[in-house]
Amino acid sequence: MKTRITELLGIEHPVIEGGMQWVGKAGLAAAVSEAGGLGMITALTQPTPEALVEEIATVRNLTDKPFGVNLTLLPTLKPISYDAYVQVMVDAGITTVETAGRSPEAFMPAFLDAGIKVIHKCTSVRHALKAEKLGCAAVSVDGFECAGHPGEDDIPALVLLPLAADALSIPIIASGGYGDGRGLAAALALGADAINMGTRFLATQEAAIHDNVKQALVDADERQTALILRTLHNTARIYKNKVADEVVALEQKGGVTIEELAPLVSGKRGASVYETGDIHGGVWTAGMVAGLIHDIPTVKELVHRIVADAESLIRERLSGLL
Repeated sequence: MKTRITELLGIEHPVIEGGMQWVGKAGLAAAVSEAGGLGMITALTQPTPEALVEEIATVRNLTDKPFGVNLTLLPTLKPISYDAYVQVMVDAGITTVETAGRSPEAFMPAFLDAGIKVIHKCTSVRHALKAEKLGCAAVSVDGFECAGHPGEDDIPALVLLPLAADALSIPIIASGGYGDGRGLAAALALGADAINMGTRFLATQEAAIHDNVKQALVDADERQTALILRTLHNTARIYKNKVADEVVALEQKGGVTIEELAPLVSGKRGASVYETGDIHGGVWTAGMVAGLIHDIPTVKELVHRIVADAESLIRERLSGLL
């Protein structure tokens, strides 16, 4: 299956691992790349730029296939040395970077001078057009179904993807709600050149998280997510657990501040979920695609199944309708 994204990134299959805080580590990224997709380590999962240097080296020891680094630019309570993380990527010769959150404009000169292909995550066409103007090589277009931050416009992929395809000339990666071959075929039909998966890769054998989290995704249906931080205009889609219910209840009362919510939504509490397996121990991101997760395969099995099912669907069912 050849698309503009497989050609641009030098990968076999149009399947990309999304950046995932606390989860996007070397083992999972290498497994995705070895399976023919594009693995992605998450820069800020590493506590320091020096630790990112080591994580990049670990990926290269595990695979010689292309991989990327995610850099999420979001408001945080603790200042982050973004410039130092960017310099690590440049010095390490990283070829693909996925940016998310705020505009990557401040870092584009460094990335472009180093020949790095930047993929920016966007939740609206207007932001995608800005990314194209900045020199991004591609955009990842996130529908409202996605885990993490779906933006504030609440536009689902069925509408957002064709709108983006009509407006953009650079390749598009469909993100949010993808977990099987039907999703890949649909994304291609809507104008995308690849799919980006986060939640689905959580439920794989190589994901370095507690088995309880993986099983929770297998047991979940499409209603097992919650939207928090809506009142602060920083909406996040997370797994619907006791902490999520508490946050939503506080926001419904009105007037709540980020300082009041911080103890509930802290990153450290979320990270502990993946380590301890207490799925109610903190907030952790999950998308509506959880309803389509029914097993915990290896990454290779998952990627190859998705591509094979999409090819079969395109060749047999869709062509047979004509």
